Amino acid sequence: MKNLSRRARITTGAVALAVVGAAAFGTVSANASAPGAVPADSVAADSVAADSVDSGATTTSTHLTIDAATRAARAALDAAEAERQRVTVAVVDRNGNTVVTLRGDGAGPQSYESAERKAFTAVSWNAPTSELSGRLQQTPNLKDIPGTLFLGGGVPVSARSAPIAGIGVAGAPSGTLDEKYARAGAAVLGR
Repeated sequence: MKNLSRRARITTGAVALAVVGAAAFGTVSANASAPGAVPADSVAADSVAADSVDSGATTTSTHLTIDAATRAARAALDAAEAERQRVTVAVVDRNGNTVVTLRGDGAGPQSYESAERKAFTAVSWNAPTSELSGRLQQTPNLKDIPGTLFLGGGVPVSARSAPIAGIGVAGAPSGTLDEKYARAGAAVLGR
């Protein structure tokens, strides 16, 4: 047998790896549809069983609609732009998930994350972040909680005395201004 050049050995090895990879992928694909795989109709049967859960074992929560969250964010951004401030506005749901973020023209790059974190902090404690920043003097390790930002500019939105969302604004020269704009956003929700 003739000795193969280095280039030929590399090419042969690459082809062999491709063949082995294709065979392995084919086996995995075949197993996914093999007998014994969970049929789609059994998923529906499982969800029917969930309907039998006692109503006392569940809870219902209220959330802003995407339309309401967008109106609130737009109102906050409009209030800031009326005063020639370049800000970012974020609205998060009760669980701290971002629903909508509007970055105003010329808003700084740091304002995006700051607005989300202020909104998260406000809904988490159901209090404006300007009030919460005072708590840092007594409990400075609060600032170490991931995702929070204890600077003015975040306000909670409540329904039936429970927090359902947070509005955060960042980018104005002060937290007082940021919070003023966040309150303007909350005001359009009838708060």
